[in-house]
Amino acid sequence: MSATVPDLSVEIAGLTLRNPVMPASGTFGWGTEYADLLELSSLGAVVVKATTLLPRPGNAPPRIVETPAGMLNAIGLQNPGVDVVVREKLPPLADCGAPVIVNIAGETVDDYVAVAKRLGASPVVSALEINASCPNTERGGMQFGLEPGPLAELVSAVRAVTSLPLITKLSPNVTDIVPLARAAVEAGTDALSLINTLLGMAIDTDRRRPKLGNVTGGLSGPAIRPVAVRMVWQVAAAGLGVPLIGMGGIMSANDALEFILAGATAVAIGTATFVTPDTCRQVIEGLAAYCVRNGVRSIREIVGAAHRP
Repeated sequence: MSATVPDLSVEIAGLTLRNPVMPASGTFGWGTEYADLLELSSLGAVVVKATTLLPRPGNAPPRIVETPAGMLNAIGLQNPGVDVVVREKLPPLADCGAPVIVNIAGETVDDYVAVAKRLGASPVVSALEINASCPNTERGGMQFGLEPGPLAELVSAVRAVTSLPLITKLSPNVTDIVPLARAAVEAGTDALSLINTLLGMAIDTDRRRPKLGNVTGGLSGPAIRPVAVRMVWQVAAAGLGVPLIGMGGIMSANDALEFILAGATAVAIGTATFVTPDTCRQVIEGLAAYCVRNGVRSIREIVGAAHRP
């Protein structure tokens, strides 16, 4: 590539992405909602909402609370169920010009398996992201991501029923994330995304009641970025041999670079999209400008560079 046109392409789980930037699941709807605000083809990938076997109405409101340097959400994986997703939500993305990644969730291992099978039949789906880390459901989600055994069982079961690339989304609500990452890799995941939201809550001091209808929710935004960067660093240092997708409070290209230098091959942007819907575009442009300023011909050259002497 020319020094003025750096190569931003990366490889994730067998997929070639034109750049390392994608939206985080649950913050980009079904993709089409943002089509008038930015070119979906300009993204490294399009990551859609979590999909479950049956429709989910989500949690009782209020579902979102602003916090210092972040927000709490307790949406509860609201979605119309996999049949509607395959029939109505995915076809409009067929010609979006970027790989389509679907986040899958469930209450049991069998739920995840059934959803993976159904999505595997869709020609639109490029990869699956196993949601083993959602803190906003009573059953499923985070319960699979807190111990290596249940996580390995889940990943192994999904791996057995699909040839699609698998990305496992890890929970930060653990003492040591490395054993979880290792368990997912040994069970057959092709990549890891980290981190999901941190479990938190807020209380209305006038009402003397929790602000969220679900009581607790997932904390996201800039407040969690140092935690996320640290966890990406730890998993990268473990040398597990799979690419990492870093996320957690990315608001700018410089934030994204922290994750890349810590060892992430790609990054996902979530909360910032609610504030500035075209943040992904701004980050892509910022990464290209950084490469030009620093003589970096390919973004792949600096993945994990902070680990090197």
